[in-house]
Amino acid sequence: MNKKLSWLFVFCLVLLISVGCQKPPDTVVNIKSGPISGKVEDGVRVYLGIPFAAPPVGARRWKPPYPPRPWKNVKACTKFGPACPQPKLHDVGRENEDCLYLNVWTPAKNADAKLPVMFFIHGGGFLAGAASQKLYDAENLAKKGVVVVTINYRLGPYGFMAHPLLAKESPHGVSGNYGFLDQVAALKWVQKNIAVFGGNPDNVTIFGESAGSVSVATHMISPLSKGLFQQAICESGSAFGQQYALPKATGSMSEALATGKQVEKLLDCADAPNVLKAMRKVSAVELLKKIDPGFGLFDERPQFSLINDGWVIPENPAAFLAKGKQHDVPIIIGSNADEGNVFIPETSVGKYKSWIKNYFGKYADQIYTLFPAAKDAEVRPAFNKLLAVCLFAEPGRYLARAMGKKKSKAYLYQFTRVPNTKSAKQDGAYHGIELGYVFGNLEKSEGYDEKDFALSDMIMDYWVTFAKTGNPNGEGRTNWPAYYSASDQYLELGDTVIVKKHLLKQASDLLDRIVGK
Repeated sequence: MNKKLSWLFVFCLVLLISVGCQKPPDTVVNIKSGPISGKVEDGVRVYLGIPFAAPPVGARRWKPPYPPRPWKNVKACTKFGPACPQPKLHDVGRENEDCLYLNVWTPAKNADAKLPVMFFIHGGGFLAGAASQKLYDAENLAKKGVVVVTINYRLGPYGFMAHPLLAKESPHGVSGNYGFLDQVAALKWVQKNIAVFGGNPDNVTIFGESAGSVSVATHMISPLSKGLFQQAICESGSAFGQQYALPKATGSMSEALATGKQVEKLLDCADAPNVLKAMRKVSAVELLKKIDPGFGLFDERPQFSLINDGWVIPENPAAFLAKGKQHDVPIIIGSNADEGNVFIPETSVGKYKSWIKNYFGKYADQIYTLFPAAKDAEVRPAFNKLLAVCLFAEPGRYLARAMGKKKSKAYLYQFTRVPNTKSAKQDGAYHGIELGYVFGNLEKSEGYDEKDFALSDMIMDYWVTFAKTGNPNGEGRTNWPAYYSASDQYLELGDTVIVKKHLLKQASDLLDRIVGK
């Protein structure tokens, strides 16, 4: 080997060694409670399991969230915190009552980036779910140029149980909605801390699906949430309507208090000298086992959801929206074509008619005419269409119409794409199907094709552009008109992305009249 080649060889060797030994980017940031470190995944800094509140355990069970205890040493935030205790409905990993953790994905290279922030609230009927679910991995969304935050919040009897004695403890004289207060605490954490991750605390978009969407719509009306966000996205859920899926948790405070008294007995604490102290001593495992909370149209077990308490939720949400008293921020809201399928148990024509009579009273015949089922085999498709309207499409349109009283715009959509996957073949454009598209987490191995990947990219662009500007429109995609009652336009996100009019108009108009009574 001649001298020139020898020197070239040495130079290349040194270069390879130096590149291979380079230290990974420093992920240490200082948040208000102390320094934390994360990890880097494909150019995105990821911080998992950041405590945003003190553990809500022991004497802090069924109380508003407290700030976390500060720390001095660098806390490694590279694994998800535990999921909140829940029935075994989803794979959420480990569970613990100490569950108030959030996660951050940021593409920002430094704290000066001031990127838009997207704050996600998971669904699960206020009973199940966690930010650790694979579906909510936010790396692909963050790569679009936003800082993404996902959170846990207390669920079921831990997050939404009311009780007369708990109300006596409260300076506001109310109880329940602890899970919603967790969400507010996490939003306040964003205001104080997101800048060090390169996020802009003055440009926060809250978005959620199912119970998370109901939560987002409730933040639109809660005085506690004012000023904590600038845009909102509701995927399949509004500030009312969930009573159709949760007949034992209608939002009524009197019914919630009755459920709390039922819980007291189920926990064998009714005769204790100090009832609350005894209830708080019940272990997390035993508490869930003894209460055995339920979810579903015909479930008779105790159910838990948001409560119209006069403080967190100032009055009946539908009446509040009718007066146009919601926060004046732009909103995207929509639903999926076959939302009802995942909620429907095997049932009969008789039970279907009874359900309609129970919920719609004097309007039952009109509802049944719109969604008829003469045979048991016809019940599921009819019930699917009815639930898609009364649970999601009509409450969503109701909120979009309410925005007509504000300066900010609303954008209405319906998701109709049915991919070639096992679940979609069975249930169509089912409840929650859009989440894989929103987060960009579709897999070819599951049956998604190039049309699905293109649709996912377009939806992410709509969502991210909206987070940046308050308007989802941009070059290279169908123009999405703002919603106005007179034109009644919406965007269909399906095999093609097109503007349509009068989504489920006849049924939605009838339900509007029923809601107004």
